[in-house]
Amino acid sequence: MSKLDLAKERIAYLKLWLGIVIVTDISLVGWLLGNFRSAEWPLVIGDILAIVAVSTACYSLHQRIEASIAKLEDL
Repeated sequence: MSKLDLAKERIAYLKLWLGIVIVTDISLVGWLLGNFRSAEWPLVIGDILAIVAVSTACYSLHQRIEASIAKLEDL
């Protein structure tokens, strides 16, 4: 497998995980909006912390994908 093909496969794999993380983040925000008034505070705080963590992971994956795409120019 050439280096270019390998780099493309890595980018595709990162995009898969980015999609999973985005769906998870949307689900967490949806749960928070739907259950904010009825849920107990520890659950709300835990959900907010999870949203921050998952959003950070989303941004990190995005940065890795952008860096991988920039490296494709060298191949």
